[in-house]
Amino acid sequence: MGLKKKNIYPVAGKPLIAWTIQQALASTSIDKVFVSTDDSIISGVSLEYGAEVIERPPQLAGSKASSESAILHALEVIKMEYEMPVCTIVFLQATSPLRKPGDIDAAVELFRRQEADSLISATKADDLTLWELREGRWASVNFDYRNRGMRQDRPTQFIENGSIYIFTPETLAAFGNRIGEKLSVYEMEFWQTWEIDTLEEIDLIEYYLYKKNLAVQDVHQQNP
Repeated sequence: MGLKKKNIYPVAGKPLIAWTIQQALASTSIDKVFVSTDDSIISGVSLEYGAEVIERPPQLAGSKASSESAILHALEVIKMEYEMPVCTIVFLQATSPLRKPGDIDAAVELFRRQEADSLISATKADDLTLWELREGRWASVNFDYRNRGMRQDRPTQFIENGSIYIFTPETLAAFGNRIGEKLSVYEMEFWQTWEIDTLEEIDLIEYYLYKKNLAVQDVHQQNP
């Protein structure tokens, strides 16, 4: 079941988007936190929790509009209204709040150390065997079912978990994409794979927020 207004849906005692705003504000690598939205309620929540809000135009707010187009618009607004240079973009999706303290800073450090032009966060898929239906017949995707072999002998594969993306404005402008030519991968734990897209996933996310003691690390910052 799809979840309407999921960015402000209550999760472990606060709106979902608040978790990501707080995590960004707690990072020593992030200078300014922006939320791009066309929703007045999301704007209000974002301001309450300490983010700056960029009003997203309607043509960039539909379900078919890409995140990249919204980020490009935000960069223009930041350039004109805030007159601040943007060297690195740390794009955090609100639907993936399972970040440990230090994850964002560690990812930024890795991005800089490897001199990458883009970074994604990912989790290791240790024993994930995928199948797909091809022309009415089931086919194994990431392994050969006729020669399974030992799990530990299979190539290591990773799941892009949607939690942390880092890239430069130049990469975004050149490729129209958050991923460029020199990609770095920041590995996270498997429980950090999960994100919220449906109502059923709320309980799972809340379980890990409490289980991993993330819910007690409240760095709520309000504007004066």
